[in-house]
Amino acid sequence: MSNTTATRERVRIQRVEVLSDDWYVLRKTTFDYLRRDGSWQTLSRETYDRGNGAVILLYNRSRRTVILTRQFRFPAFVNGHDGMLIEACAGLLDQDDAETCIRRETEEETGYRIDNVRKVFEAFMSPGSVTEKLFFFVGEYHPRDKVGDGGGVEEDGEELEVLELPLQQALAMVDCGDIADGKTIMLLQYAQLHRLLD
Repeated sequence: MSNTTATRERVRIQRVEVLSDDWYVLRKTTFDYLRRDGSWQTLSRETYDRGNGAVILLYNRSRRTVILTRQFRFPAFVNGHDGMLIEACAGLLDQDDAETCIRRETEEETGYRIDNVRKVFEAFMSPGSVTEKLFFFVGEYHPRDKVGDGGGVEEDGEELEVLELPLQQALAMVDCGDIADGKTIMLLQYAQLHRLLD
């Protein structure tokens, strides 16, 4: 029996309520959960479903640089940050497979059209409340790959600044808190751990 099947036998969905279906879908689910001691416990959880996404760290081995973006994030702003987050290029799958998505997002956000991308891992970023799973990629860019200005899609409210930074500077920005986005920190640490730029 697979782990997924075994877990499903421990969960009995009782009721699902849609609390909001404006931007994405917020649901409240009441369910019974079978505890290890054999007793059933009734729980209630809210889950925010925005679909899955993909993220990529663009790097250039000869320059020892990475491409990141800076954009305004309202949820960070209302949590005491200035809202201007430095991030790796990312986006929602929107019915595409993860690789197609990340190629599209890379060109829209950074202006680079890259040939080779490589998936390195998958992760749930906020599994206590958000259903989204992220597919993490790395890809090498070259100056000849620049086909546009990037900046995102204005109709979607995007206004991104494209940044080219030495990897060591980006890592130092993690240490001092100038880079505070989780997915970006994970990819920068992956690059350092796996010596992508050596």
